[in-house]
Amino acid sequence: MPPFDLNDIPHSPGCYLYKDLEGTIIYVGKAKDLRKRVSSYFQKKDHDPKTRKLVETIRSFEYIVTGTNEEAYLLENTLIKHHQPKYNIDLKDAKSYAYIELTKEPFPRITIARNTRGSGQFFGPFVSAKERDYVLSVVKKTFRLRSCKKMPKNRPCLRYHIGHCPGPCGGHISRDEYAKQCAYAADVLKGNTREIKNKLEEEMAAYSKNAEFEAALLCRDMITAVENLSSRQYVARKTDHDEDVIAYRVADETVYLMVFHVYKGTLGGREEFIFDMTDGFFEEFVSRYYTENPVPKEVIVEEELDEGLAAYLGKTAGHVVKITVPQQGAKKKLLELAGKNIETVHFGEELKVMELQAALHMKTPPNVVECFDISHLSGTDTVASMVQFRGGKPDKKNYRRFRIKTVEGIDDFASMAEVIRRRYSRLIDEENPLPDLILVDGGKGQLSSAKKVLDALDADIPLISLAKSEEEVFVTGVPFPLPFDKKTKANMYLQEIRDEAHRFAIDYNRLLRKKRLIK
Repeated sequence: MPPFDLNDIPHSPGCYLYKDLEGTIIYVGKAKDLRKRVSSYFQKKDHDPKTRKLVETIRSFEYIVTGTNEEAYLLENTLIKHHQPKYNIDLKDAKSYAYIELTKEPFPRITIARNTRGSGQFFGPFVSAKERDYVLSVVKKTFRLRSCKKMPKNRPCLRYHIGHCPGPCGGHISRDEYAKQCAYAADVLKGNTREIKNKLEEEMAAYSKNAEFEAALLCRDMITAVENLSSRQYVARKTDHDEDVIAYRVADETVYLMVFHVYKGTLGGREEFIFDMTDGFFEEFVSRYYTENPVPKEVIVEEELDEGLAAYLGKTAGHVVKITVPQQGAKKKLLELAGKNIETVHFGEELKVMELQAALHMKTPPNVVECFDISHLSGTDTVASMVQFRGGKPDKKNYRRFRIKTVEGIDDFASMAEVIRRRYSRLIDEENPLPDLILVDGGKGQLSSAKKVLDALDADIPLISLAKSEEEVFVTGVPFPLPFDKKTKANMYLQEIRDEAHRFAIDYNRLLRKKRLIK
């Protein structure tokens, strides 16, 4: 039961503030209908853990009625900023990415910025530092923008003398001409490469007509640089406005969320956020995120949001904001791309395991995979390695290495049989858990040898082999390799495991040879 009378709460839009035993505000929320929203916290039984803990901590509350739902969004963000409640989501970025900044000065300089607190123009954020540095270098040299922190008077620096800066410090370029170069650079950084290319081509033709060939050559170099930059960017389509694409995935009560920034059709950067899941977390994220970040004309999301949110964002931004939930087409593909990025970044190992399970038609996921490889030098110092991958990642504490004891000369089949026998007879005798899948390096010969040993031990463990030549996957009882594409995640995962086993075996073989030579 709530520690207050729910009947006293009006059926009106507004904000509610939950407090703990000491009277500290621990959560701020907004609602179309205050009574219904507040009541849901105490009537609903299947809350997520964080919300359940919140409800257990609530000892009192207060509410503020607003005239409209839009006003409730505005008030909610003001209250959250002021009180910083414990149970509201923390919008700390999962990673810190840098921006490129054009400073607000008479002759702007181009530089790297770690945040957007300054007064200049910001472009990004850039996920890859290498890509950011490349773009910065090309734009700076192409459009000949200054980068010095303090502009010396009447003493141009080395960049001017090598043609990388127009020398505003020495009065070699007017403010209007320099501003035009800055505008070109800003257009390129925003992704407006088609428009800037057309302008430069017109200028080049005009300079050539007037026999100003040096200026025409500079235009040509700028066009080449713009084309190179454009080819490095992912362009989904061309639009006349900026968009944000927001997708998320939830795992173990944790939200993994990604915001893609699309500048007139060009994907210019992304931001990642990780926070605990609470009821209504997505709507809260959107409203709070855009109190601290620029609001584009369109926000593309995976689920319907409150109508008042679009009106609130529009009022905050000073322009109409459209919230779109696409069902097909290019916008839907952008959402899928954002989701795929989340899965790759945060669930890459799980995806590998799932794809391998599907490719091999296994009933359960192969979470534990053990792989064997044989290594020798012309039949001497024959050794075997066993590596274990658990949940898609190497589990190095369970790696094992073996010296072959019962085989003379070169006989990979017999060597494989020996090491399989030694490994699994011991696990069975000690009643230790068996792996979900065994992978042997080699073709049908190694596979057959391993299968005979497992049958003799009465060990029912799925078994496959991976042949190096064509990366073909074989299973027992089938004379032909499985129809595995070498570029699938499943096959590449098997190659990753096999290569690690090969490396581990060679290292052991080299160690034994070194010891023998020293002796």
